[in-house]
Amino acid sequence: MAYLGAFYRTYALDFWGFGESGKKRETYAVSDFINLVDQFMEQLGIVRAPLVGHSMGGTVSLSVAIRYPERVSKVVVVGSPIAGSSLAPLLKLAGYRPIAFMLFNMMGVFRAGMKVYSPYICRDPRFPQMMDNDLSRTTLESFLLSIASLRRTNLIPSIPQIKVPVMGMYGDKDVIVHPRQWQPLQNGVPHAVIERFPTEGHFPMLEEPTAFSQKLKAFLDQPVPTP
Repeated sequence: MAYLGAFYRTYALDFWGFGESGKKRETYAVSDFINLVDQFMEQLGIVRAPLVGHSMGGTVSLSVAIRYPERVSKVVVVGSPIAGSSLAPLLKLAGYRPIAFMLFNMMGVFRAGMKVYSPYICRDPRFPQMMDNDLSRTTLESFLLSIASLRRTNLIPSIPQIKVPVMGMYGDKDVIVHPRQWQPLQNGVPHAVIERFPTEGHFPMLEEPTAFSQKLKAFLDQPVPTP
């Protein structure tokens, strides 16, 4: 955002249950976040804009382009599941009620485990602390319920409806989302631009920041087609 902020007005939106957003809700489903993006743009007077989303954020961004096509001029997804079945097996397990119930009562252990495992997710030495900071601002309930919803999400039947420019950015070493999720994206949206990072994982923006930022800006700089 610091890089793009020199060229664009940028906004960072925390989904309900995450970051600085409210954490007292009954549901934290993908459909809730889709509506949140629409409401966010409405409140800020943003008529139409590019959406850039990482992981679940990208799945939500594609969904907004499907449900509210008038809102979206372009979509960029980064390591995002097109089908929830592509999530790593352990992450999918976390979305099941018995496993979730166990984790609800082990937040400290969960955070400690994630801190130990995080170097396998991202090579950036800052990442373990970044991950722990994020988890400290997220309720386990919102995390697990959103994962359960994401696991059940499948955009493959509906993404052919997307007509705006789309770019998918995927690390070939991703251990969170199957690294070949660019394939169903490209199959469903044949005009999609695919950028692959052969040596990176789920966080190419941290592991290869210069190349990532340049590729992202080049895509955003292309003229927006008339709706």
